[in-house]
Amino acid sequence: MKFAYLIEPPFNYVGSDGRVTGCDVELARHVFWELGIADFEPVETEFAELLPGLSNGRWSMTTGLFSTKERRRVAQFSLPIWALPDGLLVKKGNPRGLTGYSAVADLNDARLAVIRDQFQHRSAIEFGIAEERIAIFETYAEAAMAVREGIVDAYASVGRAHSGFIEQHQDWALELVVVPKEEKPAAFGSFAFNLSDTILLKEVDKFLSEFLGSKAHRKMVAPFGFSSGEVDLVAHAPTKNGH
Repeated sequence: MKFAYLIEPPFNYVGSDGRVTGCDVELARHVFWELGIADFEPVETEFAELLPGLSNGRWSMTTGLFSTKERRRVAQFSLPIWALPDGLLVKKGNPRGLTGYSAVADLNDARLAVIRDQFQHRSAIEFGIAEERIAIFETYAEAAMAVREGIVDAYASVGRAHSGFIEQHQDWALELVVVPKEEKPAAFGSFAFNLSDTILLKEVDKFLSEFLGSKAHRKMVAPFGFSSGEVDLVAHAPTKNGH
């Protein structure tokens, strides 16, 4: 069973022992083990390839994504596996005083990094950040490096991804600015599947409906920085909602 992932700690990354880990990887690995699928193969890719890879059969499930209307035309999505706010990755000390998307929009010379096709690109445009001030990258590391080198003033992604990266790259002198919930509330991420894999999706959802919010689930994601309150958000998610 091939599972597509990105290098984006704490969701997915390669540990010091060379093993692929992270909250999304470990949950996916556990789900398939419980479904009797022991042959689990994580496949590293870029964000722009996640959904095309589902469509052409390169893998059967992807790391968590926001389930937008556009994406639901080409993929099916599981129950939510996390609910997290966006964040801005900025230089230590936040020299531009950025507080969220609106603050970036208000500074006419501020530049924002995003990953191609990620949800945060659309959010940036909706908050009035001009396209010419948005720098598009293919990988997390490239966008983070642009912040470090001063090419951009901030990089918009899921806040938890930024905190995970900062923990692993403390010498980069970066920090996280969480986008306030009043500006943009936490959004749900879900595993994605090929449109024809309805049986697999139903099996995964059946397991997730019983596992999410359990003691075992909380123990699994705690090492990756997820609080009990954050787990409660997905444990009590009423519907399938839309990285």
